[in-house]
Amino acid sequence: MVDQNSRGGGDVRTSGSGEIGLLDRTFHLRERGTTVRTEVVAGLTTFMTMAYILFVNPSILGTPGPASDGLPFPAVLTVTALVAGVLTIAMGLVTNYPFAIAAGLGLNAVVAFQLVGGEGLTYPEAMGVVVLEGVLITILVLTGFREAVLNAVPLVLKQAIGAGIGLFITIIGFANSGIVVPGPGAGAPVLARGDLDSTRIAVFVVGLIITGALLARRTKGALLYGIIGTTVLAIVVNSLSGGGLWEAVGPDTARVPSQVVALPDFSLVGAFSFGFFAKIGVLAAVLAVFTLMLADFFDTMGTAIALGGEGRFLDERQRLPGMKRVLLVDSLGAVAGGAASASSNTTYIESASGIAEGGRTGLASVVTGLLFLVAVFFSPLAGVIPPEATAPALVLVGFLMMSVIRELPWDDYAVSIPAFLTIVIMPFNYSITDGIGWGFIAYTITHLMTGRTRRLHWMLIASSVAFLIYFALDPIRRLVGID
Repeated sequence: MVDQNSRGGGDVRTSGSGEIGLLDRTFHLRERGTTVRTEVVAGLTTFMTMAYILFVNPSILGTPGPASDGLPFPAVLTVTALVAGVLTIAMGLVTNYPFAIAAGLGLNAVVAFQLVGGEGLTYPEAMGVVVLEGVLITILVLTGFREAVLNAVPLVLKQAIGAGIGLFITIIGFANSGIVVPGPGAGAPVLARGDLDSTRIAVFVVGLIITGALLARRTKGALLYGIIGTTVLAIVVNSLSGGGLWEAVGPDTARVPSQVVALPDFSLVGAFSFGFFAKIGVLAAVLAVFTLMLADFFDTMGTAIALGGEGRFLDERQRLPGMKRVLLVDSLGAVAGGAASASSNTTYIESASGIAEGGRTGLASVVTGLLFLVAVFFSPLAGVIPPEATAPALVLVGFLMMSVIRELPWDDYAVSIPAFLTIVIMPFNYSITDGIGWGFIAYTITHLMTGRTRRLHWMLIASSVAFLIYFALDPIRRLVGID
């Protein structure tokens, strides 16, 4: 059930403000055991943890392909912030959950490296694929099919998904910090230790210690203060070293910005096309849409479950009340993201950082969304935050989310093996969708082999078959001569 005694308690009436009373009635602050201040801090924390997407998304979508130049950095930054802001505010108002939306990592890589780089589409054509995928996902939500699949997932897999995403967030944090890097080549470990002599890693380590200490002391706003403090430290260290430590990340990263306001570039809004059917053929187009749709479908499912568990929003059956509204706003993120050339937008697991700060209502999302809209005009300020400043928050949020593993029935191998695979595949494959797929397939197989067929919902079996097809897409492409 929704936790009525969540962190961030206190009576919102203490301010005596009519505006506060309106916010209380709109977002049910007292009912959720939170305050306006707590929600604002949570929203700001989520924004600062997600701000990297404002620069990562333009970097990925700036990759050229055989038939298309890369998209211009300023224009992609503008639409990334615009779509994230509008949809995150919509999420807060429609669902009253502290969930934020932005361009999905992984989904944007599919656009840049598979559709544009591999299939030879132009970026407008690739964005047309995203729009069509979003329309199909929205139809599945409106018919109730998407929520029905979610409700068919057994509790143990829902718990494993939350823990796996925690590890996924942790490895993102370590990768952003430089603590772990890809292995150098054949025979090397998949992940290798970064250069511990690096000043940037030292900044991360100090930030991790500071943020961890604040969490251990139960300090309100620990993650936010950690991000701010580590950013200030990075600026000081960068200045003392001559200003070039973060040059590869961005010209203003870890610097006092020379420019505060920048005019937004809206030229990419509406720049999408459905000409991909004629260019690559119907079969290849269908496979492209299916790939995006399946990844989007289950990424959001896993994220919503994990965030619901972290915020104690789930009911006694581990279901999220009002899930259909969450899925509807999220599905519209694909449509809006494709239409604006920002790539598919999806619910962000980094929302867990704001939830960890006590965020319990949609007011936190409204704050996050407003900050994204502000970033449209103040992008130089958002560029100041280095990845090493948000990395400690990501690592520690992953730690908080891992606590659910103590509830897993480890002595029942028919369920614990699928749960284990779900947890470890996510970080190892760097994909939430892959982890969910392995878990679904393994759960179905172990229950069929142990005679527990009554525990298998037909939708879970159908989803497992869909994942088998998803994992076999590359062989299918080669078989029919697409690649």
